[in-house]
Amino acid sequence: MTVIADAPVAGAPTGREEAWRFTPIARLRGLHDSVEGAVGAQVAVVTSPVAAFAHVSTDSLPAASGPIEWPAALARAASTQSGVLTIPAHSDSAVPTRVTVTGTGADSTVLTHLVIVAERGSRSVVVITHEGSITLSANIEIQVGDGADLTVISIHDWANDSVHLGRQHAVLGRDARFRSLIATLGGDVVRIVPTVEYSAPGGDAELLGVFFAEAGQHIEHRLLVDHSQPHCRSSVAYKGALQGDGAHSVWIGDVIIRADAVGTETYEINRNLLLTEGARADSVPNLEIETGNVASAGHASTTGRFDDEQLFYLQARGIDPETARRLVVRGFFAELVSRIADDEVAAHIIGSIEEKLGDAPLDEGTI
Repeated sequence: MTVIADAPVAGAPTGREEAWRFTPIARLRGLHDSVEGAVGAQVAVVTSPVAAFAHVSTDSLPAASGPIEWPAALARAASTQSGVLTIPAHSDSAVPTRVTVTGTGADSTVLTHLVIVAERGSRSVVVITHEGSITLSANIEIQVGDGADLTVISIHDWANDSVHLGRQHAVLGRDARFRSLIATLGGDVVRIVPTVEYSAPGGDAELLGVFFAEAGQHIEHRLLVDHSQPHCRSSVAYKGALQGDGAHSVWIGDVIIRADAVGTETYEINRNLLLTEGARADSVPNLEIETGNVASAGHASTTGRFDDEQLFYLQARGIDPETARRLVVRGFFAELVSRIADDEVAAHIIGSIEEKLGDAPLDEGTI
């Protein structure tokens, strides 16, 4: 296995590298090797009940921590303005902070840089919505302070001509809790790299993901959880459905448990549901362990068609075959969606999936 945590930012990818072998480089509109002519876009906070938000000079921020690939490094270096969202220490709000990134056309390259700081002992939810048409290279850097509890929900609801390369990196303090939900529901090519590192013992990270790829779409999630501190936990669960010729998803789950990370608990799973012929899901879970003193560690991956027993059960109770198939798809996602901390977001995701299912016929050969 190649651990991206130890890989240098070596230069523009060509598609021959392990980390880029599944990505359609030719469809990235040059985001992988240049940001010349790119414009910096300011993210907008729509609702912020407790957090302070400001635009600051990117040069005034600390250097990026953790693994960073060449396109993300280019975008960060070229960003002149960054949005910084600060959640005050010991604050507690049941009302989410809502952030939007809106594309106004795919013919220009856009850069965004957002920093989220959850200070010591705070509890909050941040919802980031991406919509419209765009060519985007984005960095999101997250700091979860000691004892803080932060949920970040990222919804990628792009128009079908959009290209998005994104990095989301979280650093967890002592006894911090971080939950991430990434829902990728649109775009031509969307490649998101969520990574987590721990700066002190006791951190707890839960990374959830939902995605739906249609004909010709490429959706890719490459995760890394780097356990370098003792007695930390991580849980990763991503589910995706694919329909249409050329629909392609890639899920890479890398977890490394370093020699000092004794008492680690970790598990990751990816499940993919193929709804039609011509769809392809690549799923590669990786687990590297450098110490024998771990509490638990494991991974799993499944890719397949409908569950015949579920379909039989529904049809035996008078439900027509097409409705039964759609109920199975919705039920496939229900377990993850029910864990979302925002009812409005959960309803949006389910509604988007139902819209994509629409009236499109599902191939009998996959059932």
